[in-house]
Amino acid sequence: MDPALGPPDAMAEKRDELTPMMRQYHDLCARYDDAIVLFQVGDFYETFCGAAERSARLLEIALTSREDSTGEYPMAGIPIDNAESYIEDLLEAGYRVAVADQVEEPGETSGVVERAVTRVITPGTLTEDELLASDDNNFVAAVARGRGVDTRPADDELALALLDVSTGDFLATSSAATEAIADEVSRFAPAEAVVGPNAPADVLPDDCMVTPFDEHVFDRERAAAILSEYFGEPDALLASDAEIRACGALLAYAEYARGGEHEGETGDGERNGDDETEENARGIGDSDRLEYLTHLTRYDPREYLLLDAVALRSLELFEPRAVNGRDDATLVGVLDETACALGGRTLRDWLRRPLLESHRIEARLDAVEELTGSVQTREHCHELLRDVYDLERLIGRISRERANARDLRSLRDTLAVVPEIRSQLADADCDRLRDLHENLDPLANVRELIDDAVVSDPPIEITEGGIIAEGYDSDLDELRGTARDGKQWIDDLEARERERTGIDSLKVGYNSVHGYYIEVTNPNLDAVPENYQRRQTLKNSERFVTPELKEREDEIVGAEERADEREYELFCAVRSDIGGEVERVQGLADALATLDALVSLATVAAQYDYCRPEILDPESEQTNSGVEIDITGGRHPVVERTQESFVPNGAQFDSEQRLAVITGPNMSGKSTYMRQVAQIVLLAQVGSFVPAESARLTPVERIFTRVGASDDIAGGRSTFMVEMDELATILRDADERSLVLLDEVGRGTSTADGLAIAQAITEHLHDVVDATTLFATHHHPLTELADDLPEAFTLHFEVEQTDGEVVFQHEIEPGAATGSYGVEVATAAGVPEDVVDRSRELVDANAAAETTAETEPTADGGTSELESTETAPVPDSVAAELRDLNVGHMTPVEALTELDRLQRLLEEES
Repeated sequence: MDPALGPPDAMAEKRDELTPMMRQYHDLCARYDDAIVLFQVGDFYETFCGAAERSARLLEIALTSREDSTGEYPMAGIPIDNAESYIEDLLEAGYRVAVADQVEEPGETSGVVERAVTRVITPGTLTEDELLASDDNNFVAAVARGRGVDTRPADDELALALLDVSTGDFLATSSAATEAIADEVSRFAPAEAVVGPNAPADVLPDDCMVTPFDEHVFDRERAAAILSEYFGEPDALLASDAEIRACGALLAYAEYARGGEHEGETGDGERNGDDETEENARGIGDSDRLEYLTHLTRYDPREYLLLDAVALRSLELFEPRAVNGRDDATLVGVLDETACALGGRTLRDWLRRPLLESHRIEARLDAVEELTGSVQTREHCHELLRDVYDLERLIGRISRERANARDLRSLRDTLAVVPEIRSQLADADCDRLRDLHENLDPLANVRELIDDAVVSDPPIEITEGGIIAEGYDSDLDELRGTARDGKQWIDDLEARERERTGIDSLKVGYNSVHGYYIEVTNPNLDAVPENYQRRQTLKNSERFVTPELKEREDEIVGAEERADEREYELFCAVRSDIGGEVERVQGLADALATLDALVSLATVAAQYDYCRPEILDPESEQTNSGVEIDITGGRHPVVERTQESFVPNGAQFDSEQRLAVITGPNMSGKSTYMRQVAQIVLLAQVGSFVPAESARLTPVERIFTRVGASDDIAGGRSTFMVEMDELATILRDADERSLVLLDEVGRGTSTADGLAIAQAITEHLHDVVDATTLFATHHHPLTELADDLPEAFTLHFEVEQTDGEVVFQHEIEPGAATGSYGVEVATAAGVPEDVVDRSRELVDANAAAETTAETEPTADGGTSELESTETAPVPDSVAAELRDLNVGHMTPVEALTELDRLQRLLEEES
């Protein structure tokens, strides 16, 4: 454990001797020993001892000290009003933060003020707008195995639960394959995770914080108990013990992060350690319940197009591949024309999980088509949706009792535009838009309640009055009337006293220390009446009160204090009533989010000339087996936005043409073309129009990519090993419903080995996997291989050469490229002329040597390009082993290992 965390050693040795306040701090540090405790003292959050030294260094704040009868302790504090920015820095440094607030007023107790942890802030449990980095989901995850800490028999599936604490989105899935769970983790990119006993943490990415948490929360019975309180019988909702464990543990962790004094926690830092009662067994109290968690969605990854981490990165769905790439140079960047945060999150979720079922895709496409054609409806909806606040996070704050009056007004302002949005869809033709029209609940009762109860421009603070509208509560109106009448009496007092005393300079004033007073300058003190009582002496004047003024002051202050208390009570009641409508608000949020995402897709389609794709039903008798892709005039949706002109290209794949070997020089457009095909397929399955003249396709179940070169330095893997690992996944998991992109496979090793591996992979994909494949390569012998494979074909990019310079046409054509034009590309890139000239000499010399070698007969009377590279005949034993190899049924790594063994054997026998 970090020495800055947990109870300070200097205090632990003499806990019983500590002052009451420092004993509070010690005990909270012991209870929340995995976090830095921010301990409220007045207007500051303080840290002490090691935590203070660490905080001062990280946050660049002053390190001071606190001294009492038990010793001197380092101390560092941050102002409460500006705490979020400091908390963000602590989170970025890898710490969790437990916020210990004063839970009673100092004047209400004769002893030390009671403090309690009201929230635990971690990267995955953020709810504060100031700390959430974006409008996208912020997930915390739990990973659990079927077998847990109990002895009940269960399957050994691996389950993943995902919860966005800020919105209430709660998802669960499971699989017997660890790789499948790793892919789902990549899809949702959780910021934090808790991991059950025996569950692998290596399914989580390096940037995901793994949080140690009590293993007992993964107990099956304990997990089922907490789930049943939220959602009913868990066995009817979830598919396995593993899912129950993961979801129950995640709920327990979310409640722990909510803060509060949990009944199952002991003062020695153990969480959930007492099993005497059901609540104690769970380790939570009623105050920790997250009322806004109303839905748990169990899904099967196979219900959606599968995209692993490699594909997400290669296709640039959410992040540009270039280190310094533009943030909007992503697929979500070109599609996101959403007007509100709700729609932005939904659009990202659609991109994470494209659809497979043709009828669901068609339903979205129908809505996009209608909105594309209805310009006024689309544009008016977009403008109205701009006034929609983030209802999911709003209702979450309301339910957690952390919303202020401005949050309620934001909810009211959103509800105010719902009737008009609804009217825009009143005449909709397609089923999807008609359903949205019905689901746009205006929540008239909630809107009326806020209108009646809360002033139109309330202050941020909810305890200092000025929130509740006049006429809402008669008791409050009476208290305000009393205070108002008293202030009017005081306003009139100055004129009355000036007239009565004859002192024209007499003033009536107020300050927070002395209250109301009558001020008389020194030259007029002789005229002060006898009933004036001196309150304060200043340099040039005296301040007085009268018995009647003091009585009025007590009356005003008392009425104002009671009014503030009454306002707070009323506000809490209004907030609680609105919190009771959480499911209706969430239903409205879902409808608005869906509409915003559809309007965004329609806006992009109309603005950038996208077409509606024709979706083929793979189950239809009229559809050929496997995948069919027929794109005319396709464009790369991201690249076309960054270039003044873009050359469209088509793509045709079916059961008779499934594997394309694509050749052409670097910079000709091979990689762009392959990604373009994949992104058009993906967009179509999202339910979006696509950048093409026309598109006709069968939904694919998975997209695999092996594009670009990269090392895994931290993992100790070279570019070639990373490439082989990714290829192994493709060859193991791809099938006839997959789309595979391969770019320059084998370039991380020698030319001969790279060609051999590329050829073996091509044959395996064609003969065994049956996947629709785009294979870009510089290995020109593969084009000859394609001629021998019945379902393979060749494509190339045209290049014109004039006076030694190359001009890329970026047009794809049937057949193989006639050359690589590497030297010409080097010239265009600005390589020095002497280097280019020497390169041409070497190219010519090598070409002549290859021609001579190719004319020499081989053992069987023919010629062989591979054998021409050998300077000595291959021994019969090695040749026999080489002929017997079944490369088509070997993984790339196995093929590489076998080639290495044969190479060593050849050296030994030569």
